[in-house]
Amino acid sequence: MKRQQHIPARPHPPHPPHKRTRLSKRSGALIVTALAACGGTAVIAAQALAGTGGAGGGDAAAGGAAGGTAGAASGRTISCPDVGQHLRSLPAEAAPEVNRNLGRLEAQTARAFQRWSADPGTRGRVLSALERDRRATIGRITDALRQAGGSPGALDRLSACRTTAKTVAAPNAPRGSRDGSSADNGPFRDDFVDITTVRPNTPGGGNQSGQGGSFRSECGRNENGHNNPDNLIVAPGVRNGAHHLHDYVGNLETDAFASDNELAAAGTTCGNGDRSTYYWPVLRLRDNGRERDADAPGGGQDGNVGTILRPAEVSLTFDANGTEKVTAMPPFLRSLTGDAKALTNGPAQAKASWSCTGFEDRQVRDKYPICPRGSDVVRSLVFPSCWDGRNIDSANHRTHMVFPDGNGRCRNGFRAVPRLVQRLTYTIAPNTLYAVDSFPDQLHNPVTDHGDFINLMPRRLMRTAVECINSGRDCR
Repeated sequence: MKRQQHIPARPHPPHPPHKRTRLSKRSGALIVTALAACGGTAVIAAQALAGTGGAGGGDAAAGGAAGGTAGAASGRTISCPDVGQHLRSLPAEAAPEVNRNLGRLEAQTARAFQRWSADPGTRGRVLSALERDRRATIGRITDALRQAGGSPGALDRLSACRTTAKTVAAPNAPRGSRDGSSADNGPFRDDFVDITTVRPNTPGGGNQSGQGGSFRSECGRNENGHNNPDNLIVAPGVRNGAHHLHDYVGNLETDAFASDNELAAAGTTCGNGDRSTYYWPVLRLRDNGRERDADAPGGGQDGNVGTILRPAEVSLTFDANGTEKVTAMPPFLRSLTGDAKALTNGPAQAKASWSCTGFEDRQVRDKYPICPRGSDVVRSLVFPSCWDGRNIDSANHRTHMVFPDGNGRCRNGFRAVPRLVQRLTYTIAPNTLYAVDSFPDQLHNPVTDHGDFINLMPRRLMRTAVECINSGRDCR
């Protein structure tokens, strides 16, 4: 029987109960300091992952004052090569062992970042221990691939990590945000921008509306509180594989241990029998609210704190992104957009964007927007729409589903399928500090926003979606 971890809070609609697994707490405490108030709402200044003795000395000292004054914003983190993105192949018989050890690599980086944050003077020792642990774990991945006849390539070269820092002048930021130090895990002053100062850069808005018709799946706003820190696509079979909390709509059984058969038999929050899984990291107010996961993996134990925001609106729209007619997606097709590790991997896969209602011709990928009063924060997650025609997943979860070229056409050997656009809006008061959940070492940077999708539309519903898109009709 599969084991699940959900964050209990609100009652779920009738469906088979989820099993919950209690995990041990990691050492360290989450120190949260409320520094300022905006419109009567307290906001968090920073989070320091500290040991019993406090945040440590040296460059862990607190940064700038509250308010929107100019200052230098910095964030220091540990950057490790992303082993999963270097996998060339993943034979089915090797997958459980490989996924298990990829999860260990993420946990090792998270623990190393927390140790270094608690005591900045330990940088050298922390990096040496991390490299030693990673070398052993990557060795197990390599052995599993070779035994299954796979090609591991030069994965052994990916053991070493480094520390990185950024420093940027930031004249505008919500009150309560601060200059960073090695003890902070974000967000920082330079992570925010007043949307009214951004020049229009996206005709048609963040959805980059495709040609032809569309199909919209109505799945709610996660009113039933389906959350967990798992990632069934990237880390199947790994508890807390994401190290941050996900919101789910659609399939009610989605967690790290769900099999295809269990997903196919599950209930759903979507209409028309759509059992697809749609998920994304939660957004939180960085206030002094103690959430239900304050002491849990994926929550406070991984530096994700504050009040979880439920979207004011969730739009899940399929359309055509280009000049080609679309064909049906296969059942159980996995797809993702954005990169949860874009801060250290680089922005190549950072496809998610941020804006405000009324300003959606102004999209930013590496900033959180400060919206004027009466305007909501908007997250736009546009998925790839070219399928290789054979595989429902790939070793790095990307090569089987790619984006079309600049002319809207799929490369040779790929076929156009319905493009998913997830548009999420949030009502957030102006100048209120907020951030997306992230891996601890990704510093809650907005560039790390991402979304995931598993197709479980009934075949008849998929045919309807394809017909509506190709015929120019808007359906739901």
